[in-house]
Amino acid sequence: MEQTSMNSNNNILEVSGLKQYFAVKTGFMKTRDLKAVDDVSFNIEKGETLGLVGESGCGKTTVGRSIIRLYDPTAGEVSFDGEPMTEKNVTQMRRNMQMVFQDPYSSLNPRMTVEEIVAEPLVIHNLYNNRKERKEKVLELLALVGLNPEHATRYAHEFSGGQRQRIGIARALAVDPAFIVCDESVSALDVSIQAQILNTFKRLQRQLDLSYLFIAHDILVITYMSDRVAVMYLGKIVELAETKEINKNPTHPYTESLYSAVPIPDPITARESERIMLKGDVPSPLNLPSGCSFRTRCAYATEHCAAQTPPLTDRGGGHFVACWNR
Repeated sequence: MEQTSMNSNNNILEVSGLKQYFAVKTGFMKTRDLKAVDDVSFNIEKGETLGLVGESGCGKTTVGRSIIRLYDPTAGEVSFDGEPMTEKNVTQMRRNMQMVFQDPYSSLNPRMTVEEIVAEPLVIHNLYNNRKERKEKVLELLALVGLNPEHATRYAHEFSGGQRQRIGIARALAVDPAFIVCDESVSALDVSIQAQILNTFKRLQRQLDLSYLFIAHDILVITYMSDRVAVMYLGKIVELAETKEINKNPTHPYTESLYSAVPIPDPITARESERIMLKGDVPSPLNLPSGCSFRTRCAYATEHCAAQTPPLTDRGGGHFVACWNR
């Protein structure tokens, strides 16, 4: 796999050959590997947002969870700030790598007050052992994400979805991380609230010099948030480029189809644009096609596509594509 960034000295995160397989029972005493993530490599620079987009089930969330070791990767290496992540240093690394989860309703403990939820990482990492100092830190974090001091004594069920997600963001920021995985962090929210939360993420990035892996299935959200975009299909990255470049010149047939489905507000332009409809269904991750996993739905597929998996190669200017025919 070729490197996906020219400036390795400025990378906060380097992911190389990441694989995450899950054993699935297929019969009596029989199992088969479900290849949720299959040989994924990318880098994220300090202060950068990399958007990870693809349809449901493509492995986006599994990438995020494998990076911060909520799942133990099957293979591959994750390095943070030049240091490989291992079982021995995972607790130390997690101080610098946090996650904001998709569902603000299920990711917060209903039996804990907001103060206890936000302070939990401080307790786990033995920070601010003095209760007074810990409470001051919690109130500071709540103010940072746009919540009031009186919210600290309330429980999660008393808040709206947007407020709950702000609590989740405050919890992620508690240990002063440098890198945050945002896993579909606005998809469960109303559109008007989504914009507020996205702007909060951007403001916090500027204030705290954060780096994000921003996972979403909504291309408009990804475009707004990201400096670069990686497109996933069935466990593999099929295209990676700067946001403006991939918007202007989507090259992989799957990326073309995704971007052709984005609503266009101008009715004249919308009528003139062509929606690229994919044929067939998404193959099962338990029974992937040989070679390129997209070939069964691709208008450009040839025998070469069935024989060999295309590597992710640089087509110039950091625009990486995994396709034999484009």
